[in-house]
Amino acid sequence: MSDSPAARLQQLFEGHRLTPTQRRIAHSMVRRAADVPFLSSVELAEVAGVSQPSVTRFAVALGFDGYPALRRHLRELAPPAAAEPAEHIPNEYQQAVRAEIENLRRLAELLADPAPVERAGRLLAASRPLPVLGLRAAAAQARGFAYFAAKVHPDVRLLDEGGTLLADRIDAARRAGASALLCFALPRHPKEVVEALAYARTAGLTVVTVADSAFAPVAGESDLLIPAAVGTGLSFDTVCAPMLLGRVLLEAMCDELPDAQARLEEFDAAAAARGLFAD
Repeated sequence: MSDSPAARLQQLFEGHRLTPTQRRIAHSMVRRAADVPFLSSVELAEVAGVSQPSVTRFAVALGFDGYPALRRHLRELAPPAAAEPAEHIPNEYQQAVRAEIENLRRLAELLADPAPVERAGRLLAASRPLPVLGLRAAAAQARGFAYFAAKVHPDVRLLDEGGTLLADRIDAARRAGASALLCFALPRHPKEVVEALAYARTAGLTVVTVADSAFAPVAGESDLLIPAAVGTGLSFDTVCAPMLLGRVLLEAMCDELPDAQARLEEFDAAAAARGLFAD
């Protein structure tokens, strides 16, 4: 990675769970990387469009006693020589893409041992019906998996809405014969997801979870957790690795369903007969 002021700031922020307001401050700092070590907390607040106390809380979230300690740290990191030519400094968008590439690289390394994914595929294929849970930020991942899984699995039940009916829907799936539940759990982790997984396990379901970390809050309520990191370089998390892991699990499940290919061919024939797609 480049040793530019922007890159050093990005490295400082990585690994910290920041609120949207704190990420806005971080982005402002990256954009003004050369000036940040010399800005007061009030000046940085004005640049970021936030309150001065928000800047203080941001510094504390990074592990410093306050903003003065953060600024001293940034001054110590400031290069004594001239800054890197601007054309060589990756902007914040490029840095976010590079961070996602690194997340995918780590996922590829994890998948060098296919045993966990293969085990998950067997569990998901055997569950009839198959409940797929994902709330809030993870709802899109659950919905995407359920959409494709329904083309090869005879009974997929999407659980993407919380509330008092969630436990009822888990009960209904269990009564119908479900043996496993697939959960997508992404930050910020709703307490309701942790509670739902605990309930599902009490009901006798084996919980397979895709989460951003092996130490995510859902880890204690998962029988099989496969981690895929999220990117935190933009105001909202980027989730390329969890999405790809979901497709990998889908492939593993297809490998365990003997009629998966026949179902896909049947769908393709029906789609062509209906003129479903433009291409």
